[in-house]
Parts: sequence; structure tokens; C-alpha cells
Amino acid sequence: MNGNRPIDALFSRRALIAAAAGGTLFGGLIARLFQLQIMEHERFSVAAADNGVRLDLAPPKRGRILDRFGRPLAAHRQAGRVSIVREQAEDLPRLMNVLSDHIEMSPERQARLINEARRQASFQPVIVASELSYEDFARLSVLAPQMPGLQVEMASTRSYPRGRDFAHVMGYVAKASERDLERLSDGSTAQERSAIRRLFKHPDMRTGRSGVERFAEEWLRGEAGFRKLETNAAGRIIKEFDDPALAPKQGKDLYLTVDSDLQRFAIDRFESESGAAVVMDIESGDILAFVSTPAFDPNDFVNGISSKDYALLRDDTEYSPLYHKAYDGTYPPGSTYKMVVASAALDAGIINPEERVFCPGHYRFGNNTWHCWKRGGHGSVNMHWAIKGSCDVYFYEIAKRMGVEHLAEYSKKFGFGQRWELGIMGGRSGVVPNDAWKRAARGEPWYEGETLNVGIGQGQVSTSPLQLAVMTARIAAEGKIITPRIIGEGPRPDADIPLDEPLDADLMRRMKAGMYGVTSEAGGTALRSGDLGLGGPRLAGKTGTAQVRRISRAERASGILKGDNIDRRLRDHALFVAYAPHDDPKYAISVIVEHGEGGSRTAAPIARDIVAEAMLLDARRTPVYTRTANVGGSSSGNGGL
Repeated sequence: MNGNRPIDALFSRRALIAAAAGGTLFGGLIARLFQLQIMEHERFSVAAADNGVRLDLAPPKRGRILDRFGRPLAAHRQAGRVSIVREQAEDLPRLMNVLSDHIEMSPERQARLINEARRQASFQPVIVASELSYEDFARLSVLAPQMPGLQVEMASTRSYPRGRDFAHVMGYVAKASERDLERLSDGSTAQERSAIRRLFKHPDMRTGRSGVERFAEEWLRGEAGFRKLETNAAGRIIKEFDDPALAPKQGKDLYLTVDSDLQRFAIDRFESESGAAVVMDIESGDILAFVSTPAFDPNDFVNGISSKDYALLRDDTEYSPLYHKAYDGTYPPGSTYKMVVASAALDAGIINPEERVFCPGHYRFGNNTWHCWKRGGHGSVNMHWAIKGSCDVYFYEIAKRMGVEHLAEYSKKFGFGQRWELGIMGGRSGVVPNDAWKRAARGEPWYEGETLNVGIGQGQVSTSPLQLAVMTARIAAEGKIITPRIIGEGPRPDADIPLDEPLDADLMRRMKAGMYGVTSEAGGTALRSGDLGLGGPRLAGKTGTAQVRRISRAERASGILKGDNIDRRLRDHALFVAYAPHDDPKYAISVIVEHGEGGSRTAAPIARDIVAEAMLLDARRTPVYTRTANVGGSSSGNGGL
């Protein structure tokens, strides 16, 4: 046994060393556990809770926009969407290449999406495409289980069920640009600006870019909420909790005064023509139709329109589909302006309505000659005959007698020179010229000969179709104050009412008689458009033709070029204003057909048919919203962020 002592001693030393080392390690472990469990329990408990539950921003659902009868003009629908998640993708470039075989994506777009995925958290999805077709959605849904990192789902998106019908009124929504973010956060605190930026950076969030969508942004937006999520330490979502207290609040619905069925009929009635129409309820000022055609489809902008498609809209200068012709468009009013000139002359006392002016077909003033549209002239005419026959010479004479200053001042009583604030963004005031205007705009004085051109609605005077509708409504209402509006229930524009005094009722009744003569008496320029085809009620109106070019003496002598003999852009605009029924006015309308040449031939039949349809539809019947509701003007807060 003695021979084994060295071995026993060696074993004892090794066992002692191992025991000491193990004890040291165990002691360290105990100390560390004591530190974590006892000394730092509170700190790690909070950290564990933070890692376990996460609140993600949840954007609100945008409020709907509805017509006067509650039919949706802007709402929401479910649409297919495909996203990529970098954390789950085995090979991100390969995944993008596979996707490009199924949906159109340029190499540049693929690279941009890959860079975007690499810049943000690996578990956050990057939207590759929205508005998937049924075929693409079905095909990618089958592909998704085989391609890690690919997500195919249904998502809510802004929808415009009426498409192009209300494009210029509604505007559209889109992802917020940096310029949008600056506008949306203007006047906000640093904390509010941060909240706005965070909200609008969410892939599902959109902001109004134009029209009602932009004006009523805060009304429609709603209030953001949160999604309560259970996540693991890496931040991956394990479970979503249903917590109503944290849910976002949907934006408020907004009602417009328009009748969507009447709007659709009016657009169809224009067929391939380019132009505008405004239909107003004479009693309330409600705009029942606000047509600008052709138009764009706002659905194309919601998830981003391609540069190519936008360029096609932007560069179409002949028909200008992006341009709101009824509100932003200004045109010479032509002979539709003659009721304003006539009533201004009577107001100034420079002519008796029964006084006759001889029209030989031309008018000499100084060394120049102004022509009547009727080459052989109208003969001797009084005011009533001058209006219904649209005699230019008569209006040259009374405009010269009256002077431009009184005419300009009186024109403003009809709403000319006024930008009507409707709450749809845009709008132009046109021009009511006088000496002060010309000196400011052109740096030269007004010449008396220019007054003659203004007397027949040509020269420097310009108006919008909306202004012409307001003018017509004021005449039909025998001078009552008429203020147009298009928001029935929602944020009202903050604007003063410019027409604060009635016009002389006797003068307006005289103008109404002249307009009735246009459509219903011998010598009227629109006799074929007076009958509405409804078995009794008739239309009263006024034709207009607005020149867009100067006609030379040689061309006038040989015959003025029209139709196919001249480029479309050089043809006259065709205008018509009217009200109906003539004996109990309810509707006022203005129509302009760009380069349509003849007001009686082109614009008047369109106006007649639209008004007849309004009466058949009874477009004025009581809307679903409360007529007396007035929720105040537009605000400038942050929409409950």
C-alpha cells in the first residue's frame, strides 16, 4: 500500500484544485444570480416588460366623402398588397428577381426597395406593390409559402367609386412628401411635428393633395391609435391584443351638395367635348353639378402614379385633364355678359329700355370698325330685342355711353372679379377691367375703344363658369343674394360673403324677359333649346361665343374660317347660361364648350339636356344631412395626433 501513496497524494491535490475551481465558479454564479435577481431585479423587470409588450402606431381610417344623398364619392376598399420582410428572406436580391417575374418592376425600383429594406429594422415590412389585380394576388399567394420573406395580404386603401366624375372637386390622397409634412406641421410644436412625421411615415397613411381631400384634411383624418403587440426579444410579433381604448378613431364623414347621378349625366352629355358645366340650386346656392371634362382618375394617385402616366396627363395641353375648368378656368364670357351690360346701363340711366339703336352690321368709332355677328345687321332694336337677338352694335353703343368704370363696378355685384371660396382648393377670380387694373397690369391707361370690346364680353374681361352660374342665379332670383357652396356638412370655408346687397328686382325681371326671348320668341338665338321636353316647363337662357383669336379684315371679307377649315385651338369657345323653369326658377346653369364655336349650336343643347335631367331627378330634393348644420370654419390643429 505504501507504494501507492504518491499516486493518492497526486489525486488528492488534483481533486482539491478542481473543487476549488468549481467552488469559485459556483460562487461567482451565485453572486451573479444574486446581483440579477436581487440587486437589479427592478431594472431587468422593466426591461423584460418593455421587450414583451410593444405599442405600434396605428393610423386612423379616413372619413368618407358623400354626395347630398349619402352616396359615396370617397371611401375605402380592400386591395391586394405584397411586401417583403428582410429578416425572413434568405436572399433578398433573389426574392426581388422572382417578384419581378410576376409584377412589373424595373431594376432601378428593385434596387431602391432593397436599399429601403436594409435601412430600416429587419422585421419591418417594405411595401413592394399595392392594388394587385386578382390574378396577381392569387398567383403571389400561392408563391408566398415557398418564398420566405414574402407577405401577400389584403389591405384597406382609399377608393373613389365615381372615378373621374369628381376628380377636380375631390382631389386625391397620396403618400406625404417632405413638402406635405412641412405644410401639415406648420405652426405646430416640436413634439407635435414629431408626431405628425411619425404618423405620415406609416406605409398605410395618406394625406390630401388637392380638392376637398386637402381642404378638409383634419376633418377627414381622424385620430391615430396604437396596436398592442406581444414580441420576443428580437422584436418579432408573437401576438396582437385587442384593446379598444388604444384603437384609432375614424375620421368624420363629409357631405357635398352635389348629385352624383346628375354629375354623371352631365359628363356623358359632353361626350368627347372639352368643357365645363355648373348647375346651382337658385334657392340655396347649392352646387348640384360641378363638371370639368375630360378629367383624371384619382384612384391612380392613391398609391403613386407612374411618371409616364402623369406625364401623359400633364402634357395634354389640348384638353388639359388636370385643369379644373369650372373653377380655375377663366374665359371671355362673350354675349352671356350682355345682361350685366344692359342692367348696368339702365342703372346708370344712360338709356331707356325702349330707345332704339340702329344696327347696320358694324359700328364705327374713331378710325376703327367693330362688327356685329350678324353680317347684314339687326336693323333698329330696343334692349329686349338686342338681348334676344344678341345684337353687338347695340351693346357697343351703350358700353361707350356708360364707360368702363361704372360697368366694372356694377359687374362685381353679380360676383365677377370674386374668387369664391368653396373649400376645394384653387379657384380664380377672373378679370373685371378698368383703368386702374390696366395701369397696374400693363403699365398703360385704358382706351375708350377697349370699352366696346368689354361691352360684348370680349377684350380684357374674363370669368369662370362658376361666376356665370352665380350671375344667372342672381338674375333668375330677381336680384336676391346668392352664395355658392359645395360643402353641405363639414368644415366650412372662412370667407366673407361679397354679395351683401340685392340687385334691383325690376331690372332683373327685364333681364329675365330678354333671356326668355332668346329661347322662346321669334328672333331668339336659341329657339331650339327652349323646350325641355317635359310637357310644359321651358328654359330661359343666353347664348355666347367667345373669340380666342383676332379675325383679319381679309378673312372677314372672304368668310370667317370655322370647323375643319381651322385648327381646333383657334376655334371660338361656345357658351350658354340658363335657368329653369322659366316661370318658377329652381335651377341655374352655365356651360362652356372649349372651341365649340357656336353657343346656340353646341353649348345650349347640352345645358338644356342637363337641366331637364336635373328636373327629372329632382336634384334639389332634401339632402340626407342637416341643412342648418354649420360646424365652423377650417381649423389648423393636428387632427388629434
